[in-house]
Amino acid sequence: MLGMHNSLVNKYNIAGPRYTSYPTVPYWDDASFSLEAWKSSLKKSFDESNSKEGISLYIHLPFCESLCTFCGCNKRITKQHSVESPYINAVLKEWGLYLNLLNDKPFIKELHLGGGTPTFFSPDNLKKLINGILNTSELADNYEFSFEGHPNNTTREHLQALYDVGFRRVSYGVQDYNETVQKAIHRIQPFENVKRATELAREIGYTSVGHDIIFGLPFQTLEHVEQTILNTKELLPDRLAFYSYAHVPWIKGSGQRGFSDADLPSPELKRKQYELGKKRLAEVGYHEIGMDHFALQTDSLYKSMQNGNLHRNFMGYTASKTQAMIGLGVSSISDSWYGFSQNVKGIEEYYNLLKDNIIPVYRGHILNEEDLIIRKHILNLMCQFKTTWSSTLNYFEELPEVLVKLEEMESDKLLIIEANKIEVTKKGQPFVRNICMAFDLLLQRKQPDTQLFSMTV
Repeated sequence: MLGMHNSLVNKYNIAGPRYTSYPTVPYWDDASFSLEAWKSSLKKSFDESNSKEGISLYIHLPFCESLCTFCGCNKRITKQHSVESPYINAVLKEWGLYLNLLNDKPFIKELHLGGGTPTFFSPDNLKKLINGILNTSELADNYEFSFEGHPNNTTREHLQALYDVGFRRVSYGVQDYNETVQKAIHRIQPFENVKRATELAREIGYTSVGHDIIFGLPFQTLEHVEQTILNTKELLPDRLAFYSYAHVPWIKGSGQRGFSDADLPSPELKRKQYELGKKRLAEVGYHEIGMDHFALQTDSLYKSMQNGNLHRNFMGYTASKTQAMIGLGVSSISDSWYGFSQNVKGIEEYYNLLKDNIIPVYRGHILNEEDLIIRKHILNLMCQFKTTWSSTLNYFEELPEVLVKLEEMESDKLLIIEANKIEVTKKGQPFVRNICMAFDLLLQRKQPDTQLFSMTV
């Protein structure tokens, strides 16, 4: 049985998207995109959905004091904390430009601080940022505020300040507890630091504490993964992201040059790491949510999966859906459902555009009718592991060709094809990205000449 599973890994371990959007970023039609088209798509979405479900906000805080060599995010390495105030003022300026665009006061349903290292910023500056948003908006029912915390520098003052302005969820980047692995990825953080940060959050009143764990890291063994899960069991975070390291050293600024490809586990070992981790997490009481996420029954992510409300966007899996998501800060991506836009990545360029009262978008994509249909199918597969085309609205011309592409996966028992729907099997869930790729018409029409995505396994 293990040999059969390894053969599936070898067969389906190809480069592919993680599908936080469709179309995926490399297939955005930048040539026909314009800032005006993006504004129109956002206004349309906001008018349709703000009063019913509110909007989501993602705020990118890019500064870090040191470089972690596993990270593919947009960041600026500095120890100069004088950068904090100008950046927060700029983000609030950008928010103001969006407020001028919208016809009504936004209802904030979700707000997430990502990075970079959000806890690079002082508690007072973080409060200034959030209060600047809240003073110009309303709170939607059952809103959820969350942030990414670094276990080494998240203080009681950080946690309390953000709790005071409505945050109830925090996620900590753990990655792996083994010192050899930590040195390779330049992220030294003893278990005691994660324990302290986790317990502080609970003591203050946070209702959901998450940990991010990565398998497939340089020098990482099965024993390392098992020990990390044992340590996690001791702290029992409410939810977990347990995902494959995305090796994308070709992306400018990724920093993934601190080790060689030969230092990385083989695809077979990575899959064993995943299967072992998943088994140990299930023994503790975690339930798998979509792809790479796990939660206890008491967490909102599990409840949203049970209720059929699980959603996926550029922030990953979320417990509730909003049609419109505005991204603030350098490199942030916004989603109006009808269109995507991404901010410029350079901090100086970001400041200069805002100085001229220009929303600092530099690329994007406006979805056509076909894009919207495919987007629904991929979202259904990523969130519910099934999709249907019983409605003529969900049918598209190339669907018969897509089903032909899926026949081999069906013979491998990764999914079941029925008259008007497909359903991913338990065996197929680790390969859901491959299944989505069959629906990805833009990828099918133009296979990339160079590697754009991380490996699916």
